[in-house]
Formats: sequence, structure tokens, C-alpha cells
Amino acid sequence: MNLAEFEDSLVNSRPPADLSSAQLALWWAGKGAWDKAHKVVMDQGGKDCAWVHAYLHRLEGDLDNARYWYRQAGRTPSQAASDAEWKTIARSLLDAP
Repeated sequence: MNLAEFEDSLVNSRPPADLSSAQLALWWAGKGAWDKAHKVVMDQGGKDCAWVHAYLHRLEGDLDNARYWYRQAGRTPSQAASDAEWKTIARSLLDAP
């Protein structure tokens, strides 16, 4: 799945099949369902989930918590607009093997 297909799928009520946890959380975030997205990543390990977790806390305005999760992800905290960061994360997750 490429970025355009991922974005297009946001009109659906259910996420595409076979998404990783990080992709699923980002999909819910793209639909504005912060709580659903957070529930997906809050108990997951791995740098991808940590990156989405950081993004979610940045959206929430909890920047201290966001910085913690960016560190866990090995990423520099984003200064980009939230929609631009969402696309950056999506591209990276969709391009991952």
C-alpha cells in the first residue's frame, strides 16, 4: 500500500487489513480518533509505535510526554505541522519492509 491508498482508506469505517500496530494507530489518528490510536500503541514496543506515540502526544499538546516517546523512537521531535508529520510517518511506515 502506498501513501495515497493509505490516505484514501481513511474514508472507510474500518482500517485496511494487515496493518502493523504502528500503521493501525496512525490510521486511527488520521481519522481523528486519538483515543483509538493511543490504545493501539500505548502497550506496544518498537521504534515505529514509539514514533506514532510521540506524534499522538504532540497532537494532544503533552510535549514532555511527546519528547519522551520521540527519544524512545530514536527521533528528533518534529517541528513540522501535524499533517506534514503524519504524512512523513506514514511514508516511512508504508515503505518499511
